[in-house]
Amino acid sequence: MTRLNGGLFGVNPDLVQRVESAPDTILTLIDGSKYIVEESMAEVISRITEHRALVLARARQIETERQSVHLASVPSDDEPEGGPDDEPDPRGPHDEGRAHLRTVR
Repeated sequence: MTRLNGGLFGVNPDLVQRVESAPDTILTLIDGSKYIVEESMAEVISRITEHRALVLARARQIETERQSVHLASVPSDDEPEGGPDDEPDPRGPHDEGRAHLRTVR
């Protein structure tokens, strides 16, 4: 956000309780503190919406990555019974109880 004197500052959008236009744009946070900013009410709302969309998109991306790693740990139909972990690990001994995961992209 931009203060009326031109200084830039960041606001946690989850703490914004209210945005008013009277005629300056006033942000009221949930703790009652108020900030007058140069941006229009529409711009503030757009930035909050964009931030929340980015958070949701990143959460979905993380979940998709987590699922692909989980699915990669299940042997495919074309792997011989027992899977690739039956052969000794060339890097040396490893924890027999730990599943070895491959990342699928």
